[in-house]
Amino acid sequence: MGLFRYTVRRLLQAIPVLLGILTITFLLTDAIPGDPVDIMLGPSPAQRVAEEIRAKYGLNRPLHVRYFNYVSDVVLHGDLGRSLYYKTPVSQKILERLPVTMLLMLSSFAFALATAIPLGVISAKRRNKPTDHVSRVVALIGVSTPSFWIGLMLIIVFAFHLGWLPATGLILPWAAPASVEGANSRVDVLVRSARHLVMPMVSLGTLQMAAIMRIERSSMLEVLSKEYVKLARAYGVPESTIVRKHAFHNAQLPVITVVGLQLSSAIGGAVLTETVFNINGLGRLIITAVNNQDIQLIMGTTFVFGLVFVIGVIVTDLSYAYIDPRVSYGEAE
Repeated sequence: MGLFRYTVRRLLQAIPVLLGILTITFLLTDAIPGDPVDIMLGPSPAQRVAEEIRAKYGLNRPLHVRYFNYVSDVVLHGDLGRSLYYKTPVSQKILERLPVTMLLMLSSFAFALATAIPLGVISAKRRNKPTDHVSRVVALIGVSTPSFWIGLMLIIVFAFHLGWLPATGLILPWAAPASVEGANSRVDVLVRSARHLVMPMVSLGTLQMAAIMRIERSSMLEVLSKEYVKLARAYGVPESTIVRKHAFHNAQLPVITVVGLQLSSAIGGAVLTETVFNINGLGRLIITAVNNQDIQLIMGTTFVFGLVFVIGVIVTDLSYAYIDPRVSYGEAE
């Protein structure tokens, strides 16, 4: 029951956060210099046509009226407005691109966790040995290197010189075989999708991998120095059993925390990664919106990115209960 109450409380706490995202995005978007109608129609638009477009999209109304209308549409109807550039509902464009970005982000986190956790554990077990030094150097390079630079280097090496992987585009694994050139079965689609996904996944996931690996190593070293671990060693428990059964589980709470915090960098990195690899996801969509001063699309995509981050943080908080049973979520209050 405590977990249920905590979940409800966290969801209620997310409401003012999302309203704050809507408000700040609206005000910042309104402060962008230039007129979106001029961008859409050209530098010398016909006055009548320009006024009709401003009236259609509500751009001729006062700021406070536009703000309250926008917030009420989003909160009460889930309506994110209509794109000036695409001339379609913003929610429709977001739903078209969101699966691509989510596939990229989830695969990058899968890559990060699958590599960072084993490397962090091995580095902690072999502290100050060559394996540990190599792992720490890899983590330092990963944290210090921008994702777009990694993407460009991967394209130069594996696409341009070696020709092993495609440089641009992304095939969704759930696409119909008939819609994918040269694919005759579902297996062909999955193979082609994996080949397209490898470089963007590594490019976006390297930063997360490096950050998680450093936390995993530090957390494992802290747990391995605890008294109960020393006692287990004194009783002759094998080191592999100590690491697997006693240390690893207790060391994961800080890792879960950093995974949740890495969502923000993953969202920002997705924008650059999609641009480098010419992937039509939310990142490319928001770049198009900014270039064309599509205010409705800018606000809609920013709100969705904020929503994804808030949901990720809530899921991270709830995950603590499954890792550490000592977390009571306020039951003793």
